[in-house]
Amino acid sequence: MSAPVPRQSLPTGLAAGLVAQLSEVDSERARDYPGDRLTDQPVHTCYVPAGAARPDLLQRWGTSATEALRAHASTPTELAEILDLPAELARRVHELLLRKLLTQPVEDLRFDFEDGYGAPGDDIEDADAVRAARILADWHRNATAPPYAGLRVKSFDTAALRRRSVRTLDVFLTAFDGDLPSGLLITFPKVTDVRQVEVFVELLTALENQLGLPAGTLVFEIQVETQQAIVDGSGRLALPGFVRAGQGRVRGLHFGTYDYTAGLGLPTASQHLAHGSCDFARHVMQVSAAGTGVWCSDGSTNVLPFGDRDAVRHGWRTHAQLVRRSLDHGFYQGWDLHPHQLVTRYAAVYGFYRAGAPAVATRLSDYLGHRGSAVADEPATARMLAAFLLRALRCGALDPAELPPDLTPDQLDALA
Repeated sequence: MSAPVPRQSLPTGLAAGLVAQLSEVDSERARDYPGDRLTDQPVHTCYVPAGAARPDLLQRWGTSATEALRAHASTPTELAEILDLPAELARRVHELLLRKLLTQPVEDLRFDFEDGYGAPGDDIEDADAVRAARILADWHRNATAPPYAGLRVKSFDTAALRRRSVRTLDVFLTAFDGDLPSGLLITFPKVTDVRQVEVFVELLTALENQLGLPAGTLVFEIQVETQQAIVDGSGRLALPGFVRAGQGRVRGLHFGTYDYTAGLGLPTASQHLAHGSCDFARHVMQVSAAGTGVWCSDGSTNVLPFGDRDAVRHGWRTHAQLVRRSLDHGFYQGWDLHPHQLVTRYAAVYGFYRAGAPAVATRLSDYLGHRGSAVADEPATARMLAAFLLRALRCGALDPAELPPDLTPDQLDALA
């Protein structure tokens, strides 16, 4: 006996006509929220004043970090003491850390022409821009370049800074003679108004046309270090408009700790990454970037691991605590200003992923296998569990062989 046909109240075609109105919403969402880019985000960005750019810069950073590790945390036991890690975890982290420092100490680098550089004069800045470009080009020819590298230009705050910013970017890009390296990123600092982003996009388009580059080649990051980058003059959140104005060119939002906290009038003792005002700004960044494919990066700490043994260890503890805090808040990238910070950057990142991976892998295996579990995970949570493991694999904290047999990298990628 066939089941009875259910009764309906709406006229034929009415429901279909109503929901058809949302097709434009679907198109806009697909355009503006293509999904997060998970597997290729660097764990940090290192900032180096452009005047200090040297061909052996990457090796010098790696050597300096390795020597500091061997001098002040030569054994897993010492590293465990400094970073408060369990002994077995510290043993594996120490091994991974040393290998990373010896093979690829820097994942992302900016030649800084802004706050860390100053205003030495046009002739000097022109020469430094050409030299930085040639160094980066040589690294790529020699297959020694980090996955990402580029420059931070001056802000658009004043007419003089705008002129110099445009000139430096032009000189830097022109020095490549049309052979732009992969992974090139430009950092645009102290943005206060969406119109600055609009003009910057027009500038990049003009440079592409003049240099014979395909449209969309030049991409950039917005530094979030002004109050107007969080809330605009009308009281609206500014960053969603900044990202839209970027027309697909915005690759990241980078938090600027000290400009932001100083702009709020905080006393110097309160100008640090763990302050509540920074949490508010970072959460706005996350909400604005979620699902867009735009990376969020935390800022820096100016407590450097430099000096005698006690000073280095104090700087390491401070840095590691802040890196772990950023990771706990969903910020998987941050700034490093000194070679010795590479030690705690990678140690904290590896420790974070290795400590969490067993429980994450078990939860995800239970979810995919429809097995009973004490935690009832939603599909969205499962996607984030997969993303956690993918990030752990990408940064080198985990090896694929350490995953359960039912969790291959391809499966994780499909799920995330």
